[in-house]
Amino acid sequence: MALRLGRLGSGPWWRAVLGDYAQLRAASPRCASARVCQLPGTAGPQPRRGLGYGPWARGGSRLGTGLAATLAGLAGLAAAAFGHVQRAEMVPKSSGARSPSPGRREEDGDELARRCSTFMSSPVTELRELRRRPEDMKTKMELMIMETQAQVCRALAQVDGVADFTVDRWERKEGGGGITCVLQDGRVFEKAGVSISVVHGNLSEEAANQMRGRGKTLKTKDSKLPFTAMGVSSVIHPKNPYAPTMHFNYRYFEVEEADGNTHWWFGGGCDLTPTYLNQEDAVHFHRTLKEACDQHGPDIYPKFKKWCDDYFFIVHRGERRGIGGIFFDDLDSPSKEEAFSFVKTCAEAVVPSYVPIVKKHCDDSYTPRDKLWQQLRRGRYVEFNLLYDRGTKFGLFTPGSRIESILMSLPLTARWEYMHSPPENSKEAEILEVLRHPKDWVH
Repeated sequence: MALRLGRLGSGPWWRAVLGDYAQLRAASPRCASARVCQLPGTAGPQPRRGLGYGPWARGGSRLGTGLAATLAGLAGLAAAAFGHVQRAEMVPKSSGARSPSPGRREEDGDELARRCSTFMSSPVTELRELRRRPEDMKTKMELMIMETQAQVCRALAQVDGVADFTVDRWERKEGGGGITCVLQDGRVFEKAGVSISVVHGNLSEEAANQMRGRGKTLKTKDSKLPFTAMGVSSVIHPKNPYAPTMHFNYRYFEVEEADGNTHWWFGGGCDLTPTYLNQEDAVHFHRTLKEACDQHGPDIYPKFKKWCDDYFFIVHRGERRGIGGIFFDDLDSPSKEEAFSFVKTCAEAVVPSYVPIVKKHCDDSYTPRDKLWQQLRRGRYVEFNLLYDRGTKFGLFTPGSRIESILMSLPLTARWEYMHSPPENSKEAEILEVLRHPKDWVH
């Protein structure tokens, strides 16, 4: 069963926040070398098919979970738990065959080149290769994550108003590379990172064994298992204790067996980590994600919300890292295009789910006690990422991984105090209660 629903931008939450982003379209500052691009949601309506109710919708980890960690380690995506993008208009097939005119660069006047000029940096894959395979999912996903990165960076730079993103383009000698964009010590954000990676090569035996351990026997040739993995990952730490931390990640994998059979799947999610509980903010964040999920099936959000609550659990503390959001992995049904459509919808929900909350609280007054509690909560964030997050752990022990990008998720500052416990009935105790007992925020 599948539902056919309208465009993400038609939902009531989008109309409520569209005004905030109209300003970005006209006045978005340049971040590093990037150019201003069209804001998401301003294109014409494009109907999309809904997702059905394949095995992925039932939650739980299968084949893709192990390689989610592989991507985080190899590609430098900081978390395996896991932007906001305009809808991608794929390059027509004819554009890939066009010959350059004499004295004219091949990219001049090319739709793909114009599109790429709005990114923070040029794509990892050469334009010639992207033109050659415009309908390939690897091309679609790479362009989508590049757009996500650029638009999230511009939205955050607009809110900060002072600091810009530094753009760090890197290569992986084993194959592929990435672009890490980081804003530090701004007016609003202490640290905000948005990283993309597009990597390929052969999976290590350890990664292949992880996948086999999840019930899938993959045929290797000469102990090699070719793979392609790409994704966008972001963690945003505001300065103000009343502005929450946010994380998102969306990714795509392909693994090719010796007999030529290709396995593919998507994964990702988005979650919120407030220092202090604000009911209105929690409802807004979860409702925005739910409306995105509901376009593809009414049962998706509650299952992925629970999956998120279960994944971000700090076992030794008996509490969640934050108030959750959505998390999914091994999304391989009902079709590649429909799965991509779902991932794209989720990515488009990031900015409207988060930026209005930051704008609302970035100038709130706070006390030294509030700041102290924020630092203690960030300590919990660090504990989860270093002790439990599959991607971070795998990446730190994987040869060829990019450590700086893996640790991009960590805040600039954090604090640990011996036997710290907040007073009963305090606002600090209020958030702890929610972290220990997750709530339903949308019903």
